[in-house]
Amino acid sequence: MSSTIAKNKKASHDYFFEEQLEAGLCLEGWELKSIRAGKVHIKEGYVLIRKGEAFLFGAHITPLASASTHVNPDPVRNRKLLLHKKELDKLIGKVKEKGLTLVPVSLYWKRGRVKCEIALARGKKLHDKRQTLKDRDWARDKARMLKR
Repeated sequence: MSSTIAKNKKASHDYFFEEQLEAGLCLEGWELKSIRAGKVHIKEGYVLIRKGEAFLFGAHITPLASASTHVNPDPVRNRKLLLHKKELDKLIGKVKEKGLTLVPVSLYWKRGRVKCEIALARGKKLHDKRQTLKDRDWARDKARMLKR
C-alpha cells in the first residue's frame, strides 16, 4: 500500500525544485477523515509565511457527507504547517530572494501522521516547459526502442 495521499504534478511542470522539506499539518478531525477517504487536492495550493509561521493556502479537502452537524467545515481553510524554527528561518531568507516561492509537492502518511512535502521552487519559463516535455518524450521513445 502506497503512503502517498495526493501529488501536485502541476508543480513539477511549472517550477524547478531547488530544495524540498517535510512539514507536518495541523488538521481537524473531519479533515483527517476526508483525507483517509482520498478527498483531497493540492493542485492549486501554495505556501505563504506570515508572522514567522508557514501556512498552506488553497488546498481543497472535501468534507464527507457524514460530517458532524455541529461542525461547519471549510474545504479551503488555511492550514498551519509545522516546521522547526531553523527551517522556518532558512525558508524566510530564501523566499525573500527574487523568483523563489514555496509550493506543496505531495501529501503522504508517515507513522500515522499526515505530512506535506514542500519545495523551494523557481518558476519555469515557457521554453523550459517545452524542453521538459521534449526530454520526457525522448526518454519514453528511447525506452520503447530499447524494449524492442
